[in-house]
Amino acid sequence: MSSRDLILGRVRRALADVPRDDAPPVPEQPGKDLRYERAVDRRYLREHGARTVAETVDLLAENLADYRAIVHRATEEELPYVVMRLLAERGPRYVLVPPGLPPAWMSAADPTRVHDRAVSTPGELDKVASVVTGCAVAIAETGTIVLDGGADQGRRRITLIPDHHICVVRVPDQVVASVPQAMERLDPTRPLTWISGPSATSDIELDRVEGVHGPRTLEVVLVGGA
Repeated sequence: MSSRDLILGRVRRALADVPRDDAPPVPEQPGKDLRYERAVDRRYLREHGARTVAETVDLLAENLADYRAIVHRATEEELPYVVMRLLAERGPRYVLVPPGLPPAWMSAADPTRVHDRAVSTPGELDKVASVVTGCAVAIAETGTIVLDGGADQGRRRITLIPDHHICVVRVPDQVVASVPQAMERLDPTRPLTWISGPSATSDIELDRVEGVHGPRTLEVVLVGGA
């Protein structure tokens, strides 16, 4: 018996107690067996547990930290000085900024700003140590920041090449509890980048290495009250 026969046999046994469906076939898929569609419950939870807005933001901060992101909180007035401090601690000579980054965010920072340009080469971007962006949405249950290439985020590559990424999240407007809620806000035709902590990978010996295919350090600033 081939591996294919073994797998199909297991599928048939798993569906043996599922009643045959007399619903008409799906027009675009003639002959499709609807037993599987009926057997799988697709009523997914939109949120795991009831939380207040403040509890959702706290969960986001907790899960971000669990993924080794560094989390900061600030008011709108404090944000420029928080960005200034975070950049000063890293000491970059240059910092990448997307075209639509609010000017106030960088108003107190000293490094020379390098703007996101289509003609910039990977080598040029590699000389820039830090990048500051906004985000499209942040997911509390998974500790994930999603970028969609918006004006305050820039091209995907500017958040993958520099070693240090400062990402600003507006609280509570950009925070959702779950992935289903995030999907409702996102445009699937845009270049979506899902970030759960700094870039990391492990080899067969489970030795963790950070910064392989993205920033080694991710700092998230939660701005506003919740």
